[in-house]
Amino acid sequence: MPGEIYDLRGLKCPLPVLKARKKLLRMPSGSELIIDTTDPLAGIDIPHFCREDGHILLSTERTEGGHRFIIRKA
Repeated sequence: MPGEIYDLRGLKCPLPVLKARKKLLRMPSGSELIIDTTDPLAGIDIPHFCREDGHILLSTERTEGGHRFIIRKA
């Protein structure tokens, strides 16, 4: 089942991580969130956030102008 897409393009560090954390808090465990971002630091910050909070980073891909992350909530 595909996850909800959360468009965080145009936001700069630390907003993508802060908004992703807040969004995931409201989601049920095991659900998936797809995050689109243009912040160049997100390629480092989002995987680090997932490790720290125990979420599973299912995939990371480069997109035109940014990244797309698929996260499964712990």
